[in-house]
Amino acid sequence: MLPGSIQITGETLSGAEVKDICDSLKENTVRLLSVRGCQFSDRDFGRVCRGVAESHSLAQLNLNLGVVSSISRTKQLADALKTNRSIQTLFLHGSPLLDAGLVALNTALSTHPSLVCLDLGDCMLGDEAVRLICGMLPPDGAKSGLRELTLSANPAITTKGWARLAVAVAHSSQLRVLNLDYNPLGDQIAGMLAVAVASSRTLEVLDLEGTGLTNQSAQIFLDMVENYPTSLRVLVLAENDISPELQQQISDLLSEGEEEEDKEAEAQANANAPLACEKIAWIPHSSKG
Repeated sequence: MLPGSIQITGETLSGAEVKDICDSLKENTVRLLSVRGCQFSDRDFGRVCRGVAESHSLAQLNLNLGVVSSISRTKQLADALKTNRSIQTLFLHGSPLLDAGLVALNTALSTHPSLVCLDLGDCMLGDEAVRLICGMLPPDGAKSGLRELTLSANPAITTKGWARLAVAVAHSSQLRVLNLDYNPLGDQIAGMLAVAVASSRTLEVLDLEGTGLTNQSAQIFLDMVENYPTSLRVLVLAENDISPELQQQISDLLSEGEEEEDKEAEAQANANAPLACEKIAWIPHSSKG
């Protein structure tokens, strides 16, 4: 039987329902578990965590919207993640983790062998949490790290924290998607991020929606995509004080870059095709020798 999914939103879970979830986890019949916004007792949360620890099939775990509501639950989740080896995507959006919560989770997250996508949006994080998150974006030649990171709506992070993140992004050998929407970044931090994007060889998507940017930031990004090679394919600038014309210019240039890459890939494939045909024709000829 192929692993399936359990998706429940905003409900109060009974002990019997939690038992069914735990049994499915232990039987390795669940690939996706989502209990976003659900209410259940601390005891039952602990039972779910033990099930997560034992599961070999679970690839995606969604605990968004306040499920991890205390430091004790955060520590239980950390213990589960230290044992689990299969989770690739973890959603904790809207959990009141604070920096202390990320300190509790840090070892489990940074050493997890499969985790590549992490959502820590609206988790009340500050600069100390960002410092730890940077450790999950190792530089070239180091261990593998996150490919997708969401830090939306964490307004307590200061310029110092964002600067540290920009340096880590510039040197990350894995990161492809970075969501920073609805943080009060402003043009100064956006300038740092532009340098990070220009340096990165992997970042393809950057979401800066509603981050307090103006045409000044947009012009920097326009100059970057117009004059320098970049992996960036999507830049979200909605809900900022940026003219529609500038946004469209940036979008058009990014689209052109993607089209050029597609053409190059197609040309390369066509160039290799005759070689393959010649080789196939040559083998039977030589075997008659």
